[in-house]
Amino acid sequence: MSFNQYLMDIKQTIKASINTKEKLFHDEVLLEKIEMAAQKMVECFKQDQKVLLCGNGGSAADAQHIAAELSGKFYHDREPLYAEALHVNTSYLTAVANDYSFEDVYARMLKAAGRKGDILIGFSTSGNSENIVRALKTGKEQGMFTIALTGNTGGRLSEIVELLINVPDNDTPRIQEAHGLIGHILCQWVEEVLFSNKADN
Repeated sequence: MSFNQYLMDIKQTIKASINTKEKLFHDEVLLEKIEMAAQKMVECFKQDQKVLLCGNGGSAADAQHIAAELSGKFYHDREPLYAEALHVNTSYLTAVANDYSFEDVYARMLKAAGRKGDILIGFSTSGNSENIVRALKTGKEQGMFTIALTGNTGGRLSEIVELLINVPDNDTPRIQEAHGLIGHILCQWVEEVLFSNKADN
């Protein structure tokens, strides 16, 4: 393959990512859902409760990334917020996957860690990952506010969660890129609302 062909492929990939974000940019319903998610997170942290997140593969990385931005910092030096990705304890994850099933790894942890008033955010591009479905069902049963970031249809999660943020695309990499953007928007919103009068400039 020639350099020009490689360059054309690179540009097509970048353009596809831009197109997905353009669709998100113009979708007023989805923008309102993102705003609602941010408001719910602000309320949660104001009540001294926590945000838990889960996903698989690249979506697990997205969950851990957002948890780190919240519990560390985003733009400003400020107090940490209680946010955690449920897969970071690999000994727990492998033990439960071995002794019970991989489908139960997140749901079981939520029975110990989830509390009424907490928020659970599940990432699944298809919306059908069984362990994410079970986690969000469990979280909802425990009185957590449930949010799912998915692809276009929302899959099975569309019938479970209280707030569905379904990126208008069916291509996994493009969906995950949009999830990262949405996660950053949520982190920025939360930080600015909670710490606007305390943030460094």
